[in-house]
Amino acid sequence: MIRSRAAAAENRAVIDAVQTLQLAREVLEIEAQAVQGLAARLDERFVQAVQLILACRGRVVVSGIGKSGHVARKIAATLASTGTPAFFVHPAEARHGDLGMIQGEDVMLALSYSGESDELAAIVPLVKRQGAKLIVLSGNDASTLGRHADVFLDARVEREACPMNLSPTASTTAALAMGDALAVALLDARGFGREDFARSHPGGALGRQLLTRVADVMRSGAAIPAVTAAATLTDAVLEMSRKGMGMTAIVDEGGALQGIFTDGDLRRTFERGADVRSVGVADVMTRAPRTVNAEQLAVEAVQIMDAHKVNQLLVVDDQGSLVGALNTHDLLRAKVI
Repeated sequence: MIRSRAAAAENRAVIDAVQTLQLAREVLEIEAQAVQGLAARLDERFVQAVQLILACRGRVVVSGIGKSGHVARKIAATLASTGTPAFFVHPAEARHGDLGMIQGEDVMLALSYSGESDELAAIVPLVKRQGAKLIVLSGNDASTLGRHADVFLDARVEREACPMNLSPTASTTAALAMGDALAVALLDARGFGREDFARSHPGGALGRQLLTRVADVMRSGAAIPAVTAAATLTDAVLEMSRKGMGMTAIVDEGGALQGIFTDGDLRRTFERGADVRSVGVADVMTRAPRTVNAEQLAVEAVQIMDAHKVNQLLVVDDQGSLVGALNTHDLLRAKVI
């Protein structure tokens, strides 16, 4: 008995590769056609939905149950991250207290392919009674939800990608695509730009690039390698060793930047055969070094380093006084590069 079950399991694991690929391609084609069908049917109602949300003084409440609920969660997240305040409410939970999360100034976006979801149908009259507007995204405008809608968005599909035409597949893809279309149209209408996106995604790479400033990553105070112009080369090398940045700034008595001395400058000094014990750092430093302002974006510092093929930058204020220093390691630690 054990052997026969193992043999049956092994037989089930054997698949027809050609048939599997053919079925996968059919699914993708059906779902692509479903999305293309939406584009062909878009009309003034989509514009009305965008206008309704733009005029909303509250938030967009997105709701759905089952597979539509999963899509609704994603649409709410996309709206919220692209400048339209939105959140998801589970329609069943709304009947048990969460309805208090929905206010009269909100717009509700309800997802149900049939338009006959019992859970949504139960709360929609209560939501509308509060004064909230209703956008319904469905495949049936003659449905219960369709009849309650202030704006109906047609998301019907010719068929599901499921071979039995039962499992929500093409219809959920179409609903997700319509939600993305709404979010992008709203994003454009609000003039939502890269910096706005970064503020909504501070933990992402774009957020770090567009929000992190030089002041956030630079070394300051006692961590800045610096000697005065009167220092010897030996003094400069010791300072470079102590601060571990492969360079030191040269400043005057008032703290104004005079130059920079790097590992490269040290090698070139040796190559020239200079007497390192008697040479002053001011004689071998690089004058007018590349600098950056503390309020500039850290990504701008990266661009300066790349353009001039340097690994360190000194940070100065508007008066030219030294206020910080940074190198590629600092930028790597901050995940700016």
